[in-house]
Amino acid sequence: MTTDRPSSLRPRPPRAPSRSQRTTVHGQVRLDPWAWLADLEDPAVLAHLRAEQAHTEQATAPLAPLAAQLFEEIRARVAETDRSVPVAWGPWWYYRRTLTGLEYPLHCRAPRRPEDFDPPDPGNAPLPGEQVVLDENRLADGAAYLDVADVVPSPDHRRLAYTVDLRGAERYVLHVRLADQPDAPCERIAEVAAGVVFLDDRHLLYTRADHANRPWQVLRHRLGDPPEADEVLLREPDERFHLGLSRTKDGRYVLVESHAKVTSEIWVVPTDDPGARPAVLLPRREGVSYVAEHHRGWFLLLTDDQAPEFRVCGLPAQATGELPPRWRELVPHRPDVHLEALEVVADHLVLAERAGASPRLSVLPLPEDLGSADLPLPEGRTVPTPPDPAACWLGPNPDPANPTLRYEHTSLLVPRTTLDLDLRSGRSQVRKQQDVLGGYDPDRYDAARLWARAPDGERIPVSVVRRADVPLDGRAPCLLIGYGAYGHSLDPVFSSARLSLLDRGVTVALAHVRGGGELGRRWWEGARLTAKPTSFTDLLAVADRLVDAGWADPERIVLRGASAGGLLVGATLNLAPERFAGVVAEVPFVDCLTTMLDPTLPLTVTERDEWGDPLADPEVYRVMASYAPYDNVRPVPYPPVLATGSLEDSRVGCHEPAKWVQRLRAAHPANQVLLRVDLGAGHAGPSGRYAAWREEAFVLAVVLAFLGLASVPRPQSEEGSNVTS
Repeated sequence: MTTDRPSSLRPRPPRAPSRSQRTTVHGQVRLDPWAWLADLEDPAVLAHLRAEQAHTEQATAPLAPLAAQLFEEIRARVAETDRSVPVAWGPWWYYRRTLTGLEYPLHCRAPRRPEDFDPPDPGNAPLPGEQVVLDENRLADGAAYLDVADVVPSPDHRRLAYTVDLRGAERYVLHVRLADQPDAPCERIAEVAAGVVFLDDRHLLYTRADHANRPWQVLRHRLGDPPEADEVLLREPDERFHLGLSRTKDGRYVLVESHAKVTSEIWVVPTDDPGARPAVLLPRREGVSYVAEHHRGWFLLLTDDQAPEFRVCGLPAQATGELPPRWRELVPHRPDVHLEALEVVADHLVLAERAGASPRLSVLPLPEDLGSADLPLPEGRTVPTPPDPAACWLGPNPDPANPTLRYEHTSLLVPRTTLDLDLRSGRSQVRKQQDVLGGYDPDRYDAARLWARAPDGERIPVSVVRRADVPLDGRAPCLLIGYGAYGHSLDPVFSSARLSLLDRGVTVALAHVRGGGELGRRWWEGARLTAKPTSFTDLLAVADRLVDAGWADPERIVLRGASAGGLLVGATLNLAPERFAGVVAEVPFVDCLTTMLDPTLPLTVTERDEWGDPLADPEVYRVMASYAPYDNVRPVPYPPVLATGSLEDSRVGCHEPAKWVQRLRAAHPANQVLLRVDLGAGHAGPSGRYAAWREEAFVLAVVLAFLGLASVPRPQSEEGSNVTS
């Protein structure tokens, strides 16, 4: 790969032998020449992946100086020694600190007075009386990977429970010890899933996963007892459902939630009776989902029962388990407002909402007695956020006595900002804004919300950002990012790493295509199951809009997507390979048809509510076979492609990008395709912050090479000098 515009890969890429596997499904014959790459027990597979990694390192060696420069730029913008805003919880302030040179954070606490809810002033120094309850760097102890999924204090704050994964396979070891004694003996329970919650000071609940990495059992552990004595409280036999655990804000109940994509069921365990059996809150009904919180003898339910965009209902605690439920409606369904989450803070109901593609928070006072109150509740007040395109979300609010609401907001121009809303006065106070070192000035950049027109007439939102001195003349190179699945939204958040592209004249756009959740339930349903191809034509429409509005050069658009976003960009690439200058597909779900045909693989059964079941439904098979990126590579020239994979990935197997890369290379001799393999990480990639920055710097260097900008320096002057491309 050259450092200007790539034209050839001088090193010869690895070629995996073709060992064609023939299958017949619904009368359709399918040949898979590289199916054998899914067998990680085959020594030849690991040898091939190592060869792919060596080839990528050799082919991208000319980009190493640029990647190193980008890493230093990213690092130089970050306050490496830093401290989060402390959170009031019981007799402590809880917070995290990072130290220069260390990959992982320190989880800390310091004493607080019961009446003090105003956090200490922003800064990065330890608070007086600090205790480091967990140092993740000590846990890593030289390991290549570390994921700490849970850090949970007991109700009396004497003990700490935490879960650790040192491989990336999302199978954890649960540790429990005294919180103020990091070197104290630990109780350890191996092979647990993420998610642990204390019932009381002596009992906790945790989950175990099945062969498909699905949390399907809830176990009760009494501290001091051997794990072999732990009792299985609940089993979920339906393979579509995952089990999860939470504790209500008031500490009265532990909730055990079983959830599939469109259906859920919750069981409750009272914390004052840790030996009790779980009792169902509302019996399962196919196609009805809900989440719950408890407040003053009522369960507050956020549910889509007769409400596609969700509503909030109150259910008396003594009326659990009944159908139809004897609930009272607190917040009615609104077709133009999607409710995503609820929280109870200091006798206030807080709702995370989406309206017009924008997230927002709404606060409503709760009456003392829901049973006699006039309902529905009056419309709440909306928490202020930056101008669109922007994002906001609830922060940690663990203490029910706290009269303030912790939340955060950001935008493409505004760094991540932590705020406290005084629920009595309605005033917000900024507690901290993410430091962006090196003289970042938002006025040097311009962000906008555009709307593209899809082939069926639907308007697709697009969030876009550029340097303000880059003219809107249709000559700017562009990085176009998409996801579009599971109802998850691709929010327009600030990225200091993105500045390295913007300062080199690159426009960055986020395509909010259907399949995501930006415009509510209908947006997800618009590209779910057999409607999935809508995502791909939406993405093409977004590219057209960027060109027509002058934000992008039609010859220099690079696509980027990860996981299901990798499927999005891979399928879109097959539709119009001539439209793009390059593609970056990270841990991409590109062999989706093969995966969804194999119910023994992790997540396949649980994913059927998203993608459909091609094994049982001929129409689902037909549609998926028509768009699966691996199955639809065309014998034509493609732009250069970088795919990434992780050996320990339990969500998207490393064989998916490996197979796709082989098929792309075989499709046409001119195709330049690279596979970057992490042999010691999982789906999320490198775990340490410096490792993650290096990985992002490498990807950005490749993006710049695809755009023909690998040799273009960033502006030396910060006084608004023009950017050339």
